Amino acid sequence: MNFLRGVMGGPSAGPQPSGAETIQKLCDRVASSTLLDDRRDAVRALKSLSKKYRLEVGIQAMEHLIHVLQTDRSDSEIIGYALDTLYNVISNDLEEEEQEENLPKQVDDLGSQFTEIFIKQQENVTLLLTLVEEFDFHVRWPGVKLLTSLLKQQGPQVQQIILVSPMGVSRLMDLLADSREVIRNDGVLLLQQLTKSNAAIQKIVAFENAFERLLDIITEEGNSDGGIVVEDCLLLLQNLLKNNNSNQNFFKEGSYIQRMKPWFEVGDDNCGWSAQKVTNLHLMLQLVRVLVSPTNPPGATSSCQKAMFHCGLLQQLCMILMATGVPADILTETINTVSEVIRGCQMNQDYFASVNAPSNPPRPAIVVLLMSMVNERQPFVLRCAVLYCFQCFLYKNQKGQGEIVSTLLPSTIDATGNSVSAGQLLCGGLFSTDSLSNWCAAVALAHALQENATLKEQLLRVQLATSIGNPPVSLLQQCTNILSQGDKIDRRGSKVQTRVGLLMLLCTWLSNCSIAVTHFLHNPANVPFLTGQIAENLGEEEQLVQGLCALLLGISIYYNDNSLENYRKEKLKQLIEKRIGRENFIEKLGFISKHELYSRAAQKPQPSFSSPDHMMFDHEFTKLVKELEGVISKAIYKSSEEDKKEEEVKKTLEQHDNIVTHYKKVIREQDQELEELKQRINTLTSQNEQLQATVTQQVSQIQQHKDQYNLLKVQLGKDTQHHNSHSDTFQMNGIQTEEVSKLKEELEEWKNKHELLQGQLWEKDSVIEKLKSSQLEMGTTEQSSQTSRSGGLEHNNELQKELEMLRSQIQLQSAEISKLQIENQKLQVMSTTADHVLGDSSARAANNSELEGQLEQEIKELKSEVKVLSEEKESLKQHLDSSSSTVAILQDEKSKLQQEVAESKKEQDDLLVLLADQDQKLSALKMKLKDLGVPVEDEDDIESGDQGDEDEDGDEEEQD
Repeated sequence: MNFLRGVMGGPSAGPQPSGAETIQKLCDRVASSTLLDDRRDAVRALKSLSKKYRLEVGIQAMEHLIHVLQTDRSDSEIIGYALDTLYNVISNDLEEEEQEENLPKQVDDLGSQFTEIFIKQQENVTLLLTLVEEFDFHVRWPGVKLLTSLLKQQGPQVQQIILVSPMGVSRLMDLLADSREVIRNDGVLLLQQLTKSNAAIQKIVAFENAFERLLDIITEEGNSDGGIVVEDCLLLLQNLLKNNNSNQNFFKEGSYIQRMKPWFEVGDDNCGWSAQKVTNLHLMLQLVRVLVSPTNPPGATSSCQKAMFHCGLLQQLCMILMATGVPADILTETINTVSEVIRGCQMNQDYFASVNAPSNPPRPAIVVLLMSMVNERQPFVLRCAVLYCFQCFLYKNQKGQGEIVSTLLPSTIDATGNSVSAGQLLCGGLFSTDSLSNWCAAVALAHALQENATLKEQLLRVQLATSIGNPPVSLLQQCTNILSQGDKIDRRGSKVQTRVGLLMLLCTWLSNCSIAVTHFLHNPANVPFLTGQIAENLGEEEQLVQGLCALLLGISIYYNDNSLENYRKEKLKQLIEKRIGRENFIEKLGFISKHELYSRAAQKPQPSFSSPDHMMFDHEFTKLVKELEGVISKAIYKSSEEDKKEEEVKKTLEQHDNIVTHYKKVIREQDQELEELKQRINTLTSQNEQLQATVTQQVSQIQQHKDQYNLLKVQLGKDTQHHNSHSDTFQMNGIQTEEVSKLKEELEEWKNKHELLQGQLWEKDSVIEKLKSSQLEMGTTEQSSQTSRSGGLEHNNELQKELEMLRSQIQLQSAEISKLQIENQKLQVMSTTADHVLGDSSARAANNSELEGQLEQEIKELKSEVKVLSEEKESLKQHLDSSSSTVAILQDEKSKLQQEVAESKKEQDDLLVLLADQDQKLSALKMKLKDLGVPVEDEDDIESGDQGDEDEDGDEEEQD
């Protein structure tokens, strides 16, 4: 009670009741009052006292308040007061006045204790979830705040209760769709607490369409220019995606990465960066890094990297990277983000290599970043970010490694010196007086050689000009020279850092490259320097250098091809035994992996150091140490015999590899042959299908021929029966031959008529010729011709009418000829069928039993019959051609006549001039033309009579 008195400010002078007594009375009113208004007033009073008397209200009133939530749900006002009171009791968010008071560590304990009491009955949390579903603002908002406070105090327990409650998470997801921004924003805070470190809830929230809703809220609030609501949404997105492969895959498959691109459209005028905008953009960049983190599964990271390239997100980040006026922390985080977006993705690495900075002249972005890395005036965090970007650009990128190394080779160096290359910047940083630049350049160059034996050999060709008059020195020799000088050169920064960086570069360079080891051992000063460094007893800082020297010497032994007589494996082992001792050498070698900074660097690829002095190890180098430490230890203890055996094993392995490569080539050739054979099979199958199609067509045709043959058999059988019943078929055949002879005679008559018509046409031609001659003779009678022009026109019209009559006559004659040809064909077909009926009936009477047993002979006979029919068809075609030739001659004559008429029309104007003097001649010509028209009318009468005779003949044939 002393504590309560202290809180209440001591005893009062009058008999005024204490706070605890007042709270007790209010609790009694809540529990015993039957009127809702009395209970509501009591709960309102408890709410007003809950902040000042938090402990008393929590102890005495919590049970009554929970009872009110259960029984008085119909009244939203009392429910709201009860929820606010519980929130004040459980929450640790105290006001400033209360924070100034002397309430030390009990605040945090009270909140967690009251939360534990509240959630002891799981029905209370379930009840709270049902209240959160209410739309009434006075119920929903306090419920959201109370549930958020419960999650802050006892997160895992409350998460488990909500997870097992029916539709618990789904009820809370509805808060994001609330039109009231206060509830929606507090709902985001609630989901932040709910999704912390719980993968199951994170998956449920993600599949409840959380990504869509959160991205919509961010867009509505203005993306990076939005307020704190955007920050809360980004924090919730990080909770859902970080270390959750299922949600990351769902985010990518839902095409939500494409919606992140507008976040980074910051514009060209990068002025006015508010603190909230910097925070929002920083969180957005971190969200991108969550999707492409190196700790994610490689397949998921690769798919997200490709999606970011295709949607233009990487291009947008590179624009921020090269923009001006960007705050330093945003620029640093952007570099780290770009690093992880391009890490191990060849497509993104190629694009990054093509990015140029907006300078004059344009420079590659890699060169500009390397200039920042080797510049000691740049912030330490920015330099680390650039180094990480360069490492990610070269990670599994042999093409990029070759481009970097090529800038150092003599054949590709720009002789004019107009542009600075990446290789020149790395060499400049490697040999500068700043130890941090030395370390960064050495590590960057080591990454250019990582797992690439070809480039290690090419880098041996690099020559450096040290001073005027002195011969150039190789890069390998210059590195060992600087290493041997040690502390003699005055450098800024750590004394050990430069040597550690150079040793890491040399170890990476010499590993798995026997030629580089030979070049290194060719310098007689290198081995004595290494043995001297390892044998000395130095301080703790120098122990790291001793361990790296032991590693470099061990690499020189393990990858030694014994090409140098003085530095064979056995001699170097003897040297270690005499000068250092094997146990001492192994102990010094173990200094590397036991170092604290080594274990830090081995955790993740990104170089993150608290200060430049802690910048000692690279992540990829730790992998190399882990790989070589045990191998070198075994190699030191091996004897010469074991070495020989190992060499023999290597030779056998090489032979085995050669055999394997040979068989691989054979297998490739066989694969190619298989592909060719498969293609041939495909072509043959297609040809086979075509042939099968043709075969089926032929089979169908044969079937059709068989059907036709069967029909002919049936028809011939009927004809034989008709022959047996009527023996006068020969007489009918004779009658048919007589009809054919009659038709031939009629054809002769028509031919004669055609000849007469041709004579008439010749007469008309002569008349036209006479007219032409008369035109030449009477060329001077133009004046008199005008008076008789009207009469000439009438004569000309009459001439045209007579020509039309002749044309119609020719057409009628051609139609009659075609009819006669058709009738002739019918009669010939009938005569041939009758002949075949007689021949086939006699043949079947002789060989009926043989034809029924052999189907193939019948098919042959069918083919022979088809041939006979085709020959007869040819003969009929010849007759038809002969008759059609006459028609063609008549048509030619008709066309000539039409041409002459056309010419006469053209010459009409000239003929009209001569009509006055030629009246008598024209009258004579008129009489001749009329004479030509008289037999036409007689022939029309003859034609009508002939047609009647033909109809009678047709009727007789039908009767027969």
